[in-house]
Order: sequence, then C-alpha cells, then structure tokens
Amino acid sequence: MNINIENLTKSYGGQRAVDNISFKVNTGEILGFLGPNGAGKTTTMKMITQFIELEEGDIRINGSSIKSGFDKKHIGYLPEHNPLYTDMAVMDYLGFCAGLQGVPKSQIKERAVQMVKLCGLDVEKHKKINELSKGYRQRVGLAQAMIHDPEILILDEPTTGLDPNQIVEIRELIKKMGRQKTVILSTHILPEVEATCDRILIINKGKIVADGTASTLRKQAEGQQILQVKIEGTESNLIADGLRALGDVKEVTIKDMNTNRFEIQSMPEAKTNTSIFNLCVQKNWILTEMIPYETKLEDIFRDLTVN
Repeated sequence: MNINIENLTKSYGGQRAVDNISFKVNTGEILGFLGPNGAGKTTTMKMITQFIELEEGDIRINGSSIKSGFDKKHIGYLPEHNPLYTDMAVMDYLGFCAGLQGVPKSQIKERAVQMVKLCGLDVEKHKKINELSKGYRQRVGLAQAMIHDPEILILDEPTTGLDPNQIVEIRELIKKMGRQKTVILSTHILPEVEATCDRILIINKGKIVADGTASTLRKQAEGQQILQVKIEGTESNLIADGLRALGDVKEVTIKDMNTNRFEIQSMPEAKTNTSIFNLCVQKNWILTEMIPYETKLEDIFRDLTVN
C-alpha cells in the first residue's frame, strides 16, 4: 500500500511539531525516518497510525484519505515506548493481540507460533513478559506489530535495547518484510539505516530537510573531492607547494610531516586524482597512497540538524 503525506501539520500549544510536510512511501519500500529528538518523527508516525488526529493536511493510503475511516488493521505499529501487558505470558499476549486485530480464532495460535519463530522468541515463549530482558521485550513488541500480517509497518526505534547479534537478525527480518510491505522505520542508529533502508528522509524542527538514497545524499553533501594521500621522495613542504600549484586543487593540509601524509581538497566539481598522479611522475615522487574521503551519513545528519 502506498502512503501519501500531504501538507501535514501538527501543533502543541504554540509550537509546530510537524510543519507542512509532504512525502510519499511506495509499496515494497523501506523508508528510514531520521531526525534529532523533538524533530517531529514520532508525531508524524502517530498521525499515520491514527493514534492522534490530523490538524492540517491529509494522509492518503492507496488513494483513500484516513479521514474517511481507513481500516487500521492494515497497519502494524511498534511505538517508541513499547507498551506491553507484562503480567501476561508471551504466547498469551500475542494471542490476545491477534484477537484485537481481527485474526480469526482458528488462526490465532498458528499466527502466534509463526511470530514467535520469526522474532526469535521460541525459548522465551512461555515466560511472562516481566521476566524478559529489554531486548526480548522489544521482540515481543515487534511480533505484536506483525501478528495480523499488516500491509504497512510503522516501526519507531525497533532495535532499542537489542544486542549486536539481535540487531542484525531484526535488520534482516525488516528487509525481508519490506519486499512486500510498506515500511517506515525510525532509528538513531545511522549505520543501520544505510544497511536496511531503501530511502532516507531527514526531518528537523518539523520540516523535511533531506530526502533521497544514502548515495544521493552523499553526492549532494560532498560538492568537492577530498583525498588522503601519502607521497615520498622529498620534504613535506616542497610536496605541499607542488600540490597547491595544481589548478584543480583548492587546499592542501599536511597531516603528518614525518610520513608525508596530506589531505587534498579539490576545486568544486573537480577530480584531482589524475593531476596528482602526473605531478608525482613529473617530480619523480613516489605516490604510495591515495584514499578518497567518503562523506558519512553521520556528517550529513549533523550538518542538516545542528542548530
């Protein structure tokens, strides 16, 4: 199911938590929804899931406005603060959730068993939820979000409290589900976004500040090439002077005089690899390293969200 967010706005008092945002998520797409605390992510997710009412704008799912009474059974939701009935056993809780979501009685046990296996809860399935670790409680929350096989999954910080092995397992699970479902995933673990999501949307102070794939956002942020190089054959200062004389080089920084390591920043839209290589051949210098600096998602996030 496609989701269309149209001019969505939500205010609390005099503060706009979500400020006239619009975007689309297609079936089979996993959208990474990023932003600092208080940016408006959770508020947006709660409006999509109809936990809170719309103020302005609209949300259309497969062309139908949720204002006209969209059936919530098509949506699975894992909130940021995972609410669980901790005095219930895992299997009982999942059966209870399945019933609430309209799963036929004849299929409830089968669905609960499937979710237990899918989310790695088999060893813990007969324990009460209050006896589980935080990581396993998170798995129970994920299982309840999927118990009715929804076509849309809204996951707010789904890997909170999981250890590295569990994170990898849940990541693979989300990627597998994302082939058939529409998934919006919010997280602060940026490497996980790159590994899991097809597209990234960054929100700050209620407004969308970036939208695209990780590679697209990098290209937009880079603007100019940065190289880490190591050149041997003469003194660092002489090498630096030679590099600065190149027409496509904007700035040269000596990073280590003892090992002749340099950071070279190109002119906008220029690529300096060839000219550096030709200079080394001309001067009989030995070029032992040339490593392009790749803009990290963390750098992009910081640049777009730091006040």
